[in-house]
Amino acid sequence: MITENYLNNIIAILNKIKETQKEKMLLASEMIGETIKNDGIIYLFGCGHSHLVALDCFYLAGGLANVSHMLDCDLMLHNGAAKSSKMEKMHGIAEAVFERYCITDKDLLVVISTSGKNAVPVEMAKTAKRNGIKNIAVVSSAYFNDKKDTPMLYEYADIYVDNCVPHGDAVTEISGAKTKMGSVSTAASSFVLQSILMEGADLAGNCNFEIPVYMSGNVNGGAEFNDVLIKEYRNRIKHL
Repeated sequence: MITENYLNNIIAILNKIKETQKEKMLLASEMIGETIKNDGIIYLFGCGHSHLVALDCFYLAGGLANVSHMLDCDLMLHNGAAKSSKMEKMHGIAEAVFERYCITDKDLLVVISTSGKNAVPVEMAKTAKRNGIKNIAVVSSAYFNDKKDTPMLYEYADIYVDNCVPHGDAVTEISGAKTKMGSVSTAASSFVLQSILMEGADLAGNCNFEIPVYMSGNVNGGAEFNDVLIKEYRNRIKHL
């Protein structure tokens, strides 16, 4: 059954992340915990579909309030999917996006890109490093040999976590289709990012720091609870 095949593939990838990336995820979590303790902002960036992984951690029930998604319409799908794919391969864009967010040395940047080889995510991490901003990359090592003479995202990351996504992303053979279906990059990268954010929050919480976490706005008192956090971060987070 196709559904069972897809489920088994996702479970296998998540288990591989758990088994092989534990040490790196702990190091990434420590960076997040330090950012929380320093009252910094955790910036999340991804192009195309990778921005969905970041968006799922921004202004969401159970999410850290000190998280800022870095949004640029030209690098997202709603203003032209094919156009955004071309633009994330263009040089010189990342620095302009980076400058719009006024990131400080108290803050942290996480760049999500499964292939880790397109110009914008690579240059985003490179720009952060040049400006003294620590950064974490979520990438797939399956692509590391694709461009031997071209800089890759993981080379500019202070820490990179392998999302263990196979080359080509899709995992399921479908009758009548010339290529596989069933992308796994969103599920894998989301697992990595959500995990390190929670682990980092727990580390800071164990040091007696209060952790700013949004409540669902659809439960009693949720909207009022969240209003306090929104007022706290509105002047520091562009998209609130």
